[in-house]
Amino acid sequence: MQQISRDSLKKKGFKRFLSSIKHSIDGLFYAYRYEQSLWIHGIFTIFAISLGVIFQIKLSEWAIVFIALGIILGMELINTAIEATVDLITLEIHPLAKIAKDCGSAASFVMSFVALVICLFVYGPYFMRILSLF
Repeated sequence: MQQISRDSLKKKGFKRFLSSIKHSIDGLFYAYRYEQSLWIHGIFTIFAISLGVIFQIKLSEWAIVFIALGIILGMELINTAIEATVDLITLEIHPLAKIAKDCGSAASFVMSFVALVICLFVYGPYFMRILSLF
């Protein structure tokens, strides 16, 4: 049996690049349409960005905040992909399916907590200055 390389099957070029962008955007739209947790993260993202604008945080602080927010979004999208894959394989309640879904969810939860701590480090000093005025 002749083995076929996956690389030989992959299309390349600008048209493929544009197609990849479209598929990525489709994934974002799907996730925001059907995943409640992405809406929650979206609200907190708007809140975090608003605080950055209000406090006029430094460029390095913007970088840290956006990295944290991007990691959360990425983890949520991976969790959505895990859930869809598990559901594709089986809709039955199976202990291994539960573990896969729970661990994906836990990864998103852990990164959300880490992002919250990061935002506390970034915005904490600004809030402390405001509180010291009273």
